[in-house]
Amino acid sequence: MNLQNILNEIEKVDAEVYERLDHVSRRHVFQNLMKKAVMGVAPVAFGSILNKAYAQNSAVVEVLNFALTLEYLEAEFYNIGTGRAGFLTGEAMTTFMQIAKHENAHVALLKSALGGAAVAKPNFDFTAKGAFPTVFTSYQTFLAVAQAFEDTGVRAYKGQAGRLIPAPDILTVALQIHSVEALHAAKVRYLNGNKGWIVNSNGFPAAVYAGDDVVVQGGVNLVGLTGLSMERVTEAFDEPLTKEQVLAIVTPFLA
Repeated sequence: MNLQNILNEIEKVDAEVYERLDHVSRRHVFQNLMKKAVMGVAPVAFGSILNKAYAQNSAVVEVLNFALTLEYLEAEFYNIGTGRAGFLTGEAMTTFMQIAKHENAHVALLKSALGGAAVAKPNFDFTAKGAFPTVFTSYQTFLAVAQAFEDTGVRAYKGQAGRLIPAPDILTVALQIHSVEALHAAKVRYLNGNKGWIVNSNGFPAAVYAGDDVVVQGGVNLVGLTGLSMERVTEAFDEPLTKEQVLAIVTPFLA
């Protein structure tokens, strides 16, 4: 897929993407890239910018490939779910078709950024080795797995953000994806009958929510400071997951 096709797909999902990109850090990099694509000049892969600026920074490539693997997982999951005739209907179908477009756009952008360094899409087992045998026949099971994926994705992006500080333009794009994943999580949690935010470390599978019951922020115990309950304090903050924690969560879904 060339850059123009990638940009077309992203614009279908977010018609204002060009306007927003005009205001990001190091915006001229993206503006020049967009102009070349729109003017019909030979497609320039986003990966060429990554290679020139961060060729010696293997951590950036590692983080992007980690993100790409998670996006592969989510995109494939929603592609299958929305592609099953009669499985999703009404608001659920509308929601998950839109989320699928987002996830496929994320995959396209990350693959373009990485170029030849992009990891191949793995094979998936969405039953998680039999733990969720009805994932594509039971709507409630599908919702439970979707919520787990989205909540994991949000915490995963947060956990890797610090490693992208040496690459601020790449960090900006990663954070733009992160905020959309958070919106996905809130919507899926709503469809699943839950609050749009995590309370304490409540949820299933437990590993997805491990460590999200923190009440000390910036060295201050906010329960003691505010008099609010532990539930209210933990709702107000979301904690990162390490790469190792995320891999432990998603490994059962790898065929």
